[in-house]
Amino acid sequence: MAKPYRNQEFIDQIVKKIAEIRDGKGIVQEDIVDRTGFTQKQVWTLLNGKSNPTISSLEAICKALEIHPRDLLDFDFEIPKNPPLRKDRKSKS
Repeated sequence: MAKPYRNQEFIDQIVKKIAEIRDGKGIVQEDIVDRTGFTQKQVWTLLNGKSNPTISSLEAICKALEIHPRDLLDFDFEIPKNPPLRKDRKSKS
């Protein structure tokens, strides 16, 4: 069985954005609990980067913060240089 993918640096960037937005709006963890229906432990785990959040949980956090999901992803991100696509490799052989 494949190991689940987890990029802690990426998660930390999202957690940092959530903290900035929460601080700016004066939203506390308990407000997130009230607005999402998540448990206090789930919210703490998400807001401290201890979990690999699902897309659905990020959607719930965005709704609780009253923001668009793109606001969580607005940070520098290095795009890797990938090998050519399979279709392009086949055409060259």
